Amino acid sequence: MDYSLFTYTTATIRMFVLVYVDDIIVTVSNTQAIHHFIDKLKTEFQVKDVGELSYFLGIQALRNQEGLHLRQAKYITDLLHNTDMIGAKPLNYPSSSGPKLSSVTSNILPDPTDYRRVVGALQYCTITRPDIAYSVNQLCQFMHCPRDVHWKAVKRVLLYLKGIIDIGLYYVPGDIELNAYCDSDWAGDPDDRRNTTGYGVFLGTNLISWSSKKQGVVSRSSTEAEYRSMAHTTAELYWLRMIFHDLKITLPTTPNLWCDNIGAIALASNPVFHARMKHIEIDYHFIREKVINRDIQVKHISTKDQIADLFTKGHSATRFTLLRSNLSVCILPNSLRWGVRVLTATTNRSGENIFTVAAGLGLPSDEKSISKTLQDTS
Repeated sequence: MDYSLFTYTTATIRMFVLVYVDDIIVTVSNTQAIHHFIDKLKTEFQVKDVGELSYFLGIQALRNQEGLHLRQAKYITDLLHNTDMIGAKPLNYPSSSGPKLSSVTSNILPDPTDYRRVVGALQYCTITRPDIAYSVNQLCQFMHCPRDVHWKAVKRVLLYLKGIIDIGLYYVPGDIELNAYCDSDWAGDPDDRRNTTGYGVFLGTNLISWSSKKQGVVSRSSTEAEYRSMAHTTAELYWLRMIFHDLKITLPTTPNLWCDNIGAIALASNPVFHARMKHIEIDYHFIREKVINRDIQVKHISTKDQIADLFTKGHSATRFTLLRSNLSVCILPNSLRWGVRVLTATTNRSGENIFTVAAGLGLPSDEKSISKTLQDTS
């Protein structure tokens, strides 16, 4: 359980309080209860109620009756300004489908400070941008000794972000059902031949957890690589099940784990194959136990429909766009573009702040259009 998350549950009230330093998010199933809780906090601490959730730790939140959209448009815009990339030509995808980055190509950067700073900022962008998770994971592997080619790859990610700043996670009401997709790129690292594994976990149609990670050991076969990926994903599913249990949320069906490797699925379902895989015995027993206890169901999915493929390797623009469309990642819907009162922006009208604040509200990104919009609505 997250130590920053506090819960309170009774027969009629369900309350969740998320605390980060001096920022607090409160959500309650009862309107009166939330006001009572905030009033009680005011008697104990100096707190200010800023109303409905709109901005939290650099993440912008816009909501209506259809759903909730989370994005980091202002954060990304500031990052592009700081790296002098705001006027550059955008790209359609963050990493190429060609050879992967290596630690022995091109010249070492004389000063790695900017590289480490920007890659650290990109890591934070992955909170609402799972579409760059693989690219950022690759860049993070060269923090100790970045080279010219790695810095070019950083700029490529920035140019991709510039092209679609308004993209973010969009959550809509739906079924309470967990579906996880896992994949592995066997021996894909050109330096040590280790695998890159990735997974995406969906609650209904909403992506709630994802990962792109380099495995710690070399796998002897593609089946072993996929099986290790299944083990990582199974651990994440089990952790999410415990989270739901703590939140008093019941899953009506067993979580599904979708894998495109038939050998790995057979290994999880049939103990006859155990003797062939003694070198991954811990992972075998872990997944096998969860399958027997019906904590998960392992199912096959074709490679072309494998969503987790986005987290394990680079793709062409067409393939990347197709995979991204299967995530709950989309551009800010038109129904939400005017979801925040423009009055909030007019009170902050001062110099260049007009652009950053207004753009963060989903207004036109052109500076002249923003100024005219603010004047028309004043």
